[in-house]
Amino acid sequence: MQVTEEDGGRLNAFAKEPRMVVMEQGETSGVNARLLWSLGLGLVLLLLAVAARIS
Repeated sequence: MQVTEEDGGRLNAFAKEPRMVVMEQGETSGVNARLLWSLGLGLVLLLLAVAARIS
């Protein structure tokens, strides 16, 4: 943690920020979009099935 001393002897601490990674255009973030879509669709279908079973 970085600490600086201000006027009057007051200490001010700054959090260490994470390193930034710059992505190029067209580069994926490592998560497969098709997998996310299928998981989302599966969750929606599961919730619909539960709602139909309850009612």
